[in-house]
Amino acid sequence: MQISGNAFSAGLSTLQSGQQRIDQAASGIASNALPRPERAADSSQPAASSVDLASSLTELQVGKVEAQAGAKVIKTADEMLGTLIDTRA
Repeated sequence: MQISGNAFSAGLSTLQSGQQRIDQAASGIASNALPRPERAADSSQPAASSVDLASSLTELQVGKVEAQAGAKVIKTADEMLGTLIDTRA
């Protein structure tokens, strides 16, 4: 039973980490979408903004995969626990 508990904890931690990464990336994307007056005056700013946007989009995908992996670990731990309970019953 301890292994199942550790798997649940690891899955939950990974899921939460992925969600946090998604939240941060979404915030970065939203901040890049807002027009800023100082960007219009500085021609070098849009290039930096597009790099930030690309990084944020990449982080969004990494967070998605991380959250999905955590969910799969939780699902597998749940199935394993169900099998253990069925075996003992």
